[in-house]
Amino acid sequence: MKIGLVRHFKVKRGYPNSIVSSEELMKWVEEYEASDVEENEVELCGIEWKACYSSNMKRAQVTAQKVFEGEIIFLEELREIPLAPLFPSKMRLPLFIHLFAIRVAWWFNHPSQSESKREVLKKINRIVDRVISEGEDVLIVGHGGVMMFMRKELTRRGFSGPSFGRPDNGVVYIFEKGKG
Repeated sequence: MKIGLVRHFKVKRGYPNSIVSSEELMKWVEEYEASDVEENEVELCGIEWKACYSSNMKRAQVTAQKVFEGEIIFLEELREIPLAPLFPSKMRLPLFIHLFAIRVAWWFNHPSQSESKREVLKKINRIVDRVISEGEDVLIVGHGGVMMFMRKELTRRGFSGPSFGRPDNGVVYIFEKGKG
């Protein structure tokens, strides 16, 4: 059994200016969510994928429809981990400080974050359980952060596959049970 993880195509809306307020950051998030993507050819590694699960966010849907010809199961559980700002809305800080603080707050289950790490890990486990129970070669199209946690869960369950920090857009990362 093989599981292919694919990060959505690159989003056309680039990053905001390097110094932004929380208000500007959240406006950028809205624009990013609505943005078109830059499609690329995806190497499916000669595997006849039997099923495809995808985040129900626009950028993942477009990617899934490009890489898989059959019926796609769109799941809210595969959505990007949401951003919730920590600083006063007008306070301007470097973008990397906003993002770092948000991720640290999320990692430590700070109440400012709309979804806890525990909740995200439960969702990932349910999806992995579902995919493994089907016993077929499956593509999962999602987002970078979710993919990193999914990779960790797959390796914990005896799958082997490539290591990645931030996964590339529109690339299949294949995990296989009992190999390596």
